[in-house]
Amino acid sequence: MNRTLFGAFGALILVAIGVFWWQGRAVEAPAPPPPEPEEIVAAEPDPEDLPTADVGDMQGPELPEAKELTREQKRFFRYDRNRDLEITRNEMLSTRTAAFRKLDKDGNNLLTFEEWAVTTVDRFEKMDADGNDSLTPAEFATSAPKRSPKPKPKCSC
Repeated sequence: MNRTLFGAFGALILVAIGVFWWQGRAVEAPAPPPPEPEEIVAAEPDPEDLPTADVGDMQGPELPEAKELTREQKRFFRYDRNRDLEITRNEMLSTRTAAFRKLDKDGNNLLTFEEWAVTTVDRFEKMDADGNDSLTPAEFATSAPKRSPKPKPKCSC
């Protein structure tokens, strides 16, 4: 009995949805014809009718002082390309494309384990100075990224 009631109720719901869908279809009307082109006569402006202004004493707005960005703000803005204070997935991935292209040896936009492993093995062999297939702390330290020193101010303040 319950199955019959649920089946009938479900059928009524489907019919009601179908009726609403059928009634709500949009009827496309043909586009109106374009307006008739009117002849536009280009008149030369009279030089006496043009506005004039004396800009000799005008001053622009005060410019705000530039603030020094913190290290974290600089890092954030390296990824936030459009400066909307939000990093999208595409912005985050866009900085990695050059590194990906170096790893992708055959250029098919797929990075296989072999392509990744070749680069990693090459890097390991560069760090392993004595060639014993293991890295000491001193050898591993050679792989640390080099930090550039802060530039000194050029002004004689």
